[in-house]
Amino acid sequence: MIQGFVYLEGPSDQLGMRELLQPLIEAASEQGRSLQFFALNGKKPLLVKGPRRALHILRNQPESHVFLVPDLYPPNIAFPHKDYEALKIGLKSRFCAELERSSSDRRLEERFHVHCFKHDLETLVLASEESLLAVLRKRRFSQDWSRPVETQNDDKPPKRIVKALFDDAGMTYKETVDVPKVLAGSSLVDLMARCLENFAPFVTDLR
Repeated sequence: MIQGFVYLEGPSDQLGMRELLQPLIEAASEQGRSLQFFALNGKKPLLVKGPRRALHILRNQPESHVFLVPDLYPPNIAFPHKDYEALKIGLKSRFCAELERSSSDRRLEERFHVHCFKHDLETLVLASEESLLAVLRKRRFSQDWSRPVETQNDDKPPKRIVKALFDDAGMTYKETVDVPKVLAGSSLVDLMARCLENFAPFVTDLR
């Protein structure tokens, strides 16, 4: 059976992706495949432990694919990187080092995939404008940000903006509650159109 294993930073990412990508999960199940999401408790554990865990899965399950999807922010965790390409190169290099260390088949790299949220998962929360307003119980936003949202920069990453929006609404932002709630009311098609740089390619690769 073809299986997709997606490793993310934390539980809010895991819950949010399960909610937003439910159509892909259901489509995979109907085709006798599976798509699963896992959290590795932070960016550094994902970057450090992820390649080795991916290799273990790929060696033992020959029809599997593994995706590592960290946040781009903060930069330079575990190894130097300030953009997606540097992040991807660094993780691919670590995976290849694991291949060589274990004398594994180099073709396993074909089933190892690296993507990222630019700059963090809250990019998708901000891009879900209609659903976010409904959760905030507001007609308009109290903060502004760059659009398309993936052009927002590290000086004010999306998570910081989302927290400020909740603060301004007199609410406390709870990632594991609010991320899946907002994304459940959003459209995957719309988010792919609004986040063409990194999120859309990730979903396309999953499909």
